[in-house]
Amino acid sequence: MTPDLETRRWGTLPDGQDVGLFVLRAPNGLTVTLGEYGARLLRVQVPDRHGVPGDVLLGHPDLEVYLTQEDALYFGATIGRVANRIARGRFKLDGTAYRLPINDPPNHLHGGPGGFHSVKWLGTPTTGEGGTRGVTFCLHSPDGEDGYPGAVDVTARYTLSDDGVLTLECWADTDAPTPLSLTNHAYWNLADGGAGSVLDHTLSLPASEFLAVDDTAIPTAMLGVAGTPFDFREGKTLGQDIAAPSPQLQGAGGYDHHFVLPDSGGELRRAAALADPGSGRQLEVWTTEHGVQLYSGNFLSGQVVGWAGARYRQHSAVCLETQQAPDAVNQPWLDRLGTGSVIVRPGQQYRTQTQWRFSAHPE
Repeated sequence: MTPDLETRRWGTLPDGQDVGLFVLRAPNGLTVTLGEYGARLLRVQVPDRHGVPGDVLLGHPDLEVYLTQEDALYFGATIGRVANRIARGRFKLDGTAYRLPINDPPNHLHGGPGGFHSVKWLGTPTTGEGGTRGVTFCLHSPDGEDGYPGAVDVTARYTLSDDGVLTLECWADTDAPTPLSLTNHAYWNLADGGAGSVLDHTLSLPASEFLAVDDTAIPTAMLGVAGTPFDFREGKTLGQDIAAPSPQLQGAGGYDHHFVLPDSGGELRRAAALADPGSGRQLEVWTTEHGVQLYSGNFLSGQVVGWAGARYRQHSAVCLETQQAPDAVNQPWLDRLGTGSVIVRPGQQYRTQTQWRFSAHPE
């Protein structure tokens, strides 16, 4: 049985553009809702161990919330041109200095205020291999947009398999050298979609190193996780060490750090496994990327009331953002350590893939 797909209008942008919405349904009860604004995940509903579907993603039914509420800016969005931070909004490329807008003082964050999260993409229903259904989103980013060089054509394709595996594939081409590092900024809560805390969720990460950061969240060193609150190799609850007396945690109000994954030669491999003991829901994140940014929802303020009336407060969700290292465009030592270059040149197609694999563990 093939997943089905529903298309309808979501809303209208201030400039009068209509914005589409797409709903994918898998035979196992998994439902995924996507929107053209930000090429984003709006809602994901997953059956628990008893087969009862429930929300597992922070989001809101109204387009207006994504336009006006700071907490919701990145909810479920495709992030680019460069995910995470670029120090002081500056970088040099082939001898030319570039300046980007500062939207996370003193740094540039997630492609800036005009990043991929804040524009309408063109969404088209698609059918993939084996009858998988999905949505392909396309975007043209002109030369100079938010200070970035080169005109870039970007595609983000979400597909849902009949066994409920959600896949995001992104690719892009540029007519001039430019940095590119895309991710999806999903906020996950497997218990209740954000009504409560995720600190009792169990997380495992196969990373032996993480990037320590300064007080503006810019990497300063690669450190081993052994013997630190950043060791998730054997799995533990998010809350176990989040309040440990570590300057790295205290400065961020929790986890907001990049974990370096073992090299896979560009092949898909498991980057993280998240589980909620109450519902039995489990999520595995697989990726071709070199790292994953763990963010424990430290700055969710309660501003947004989302699906089913859930008010999203601090630690009500966790993000597992598969991406290249923060500020890699300014820190060549990161490239030498195997985290990969973020510079894409004409004729070199940028590609990345991430999968979210859902299941439910019996009691």
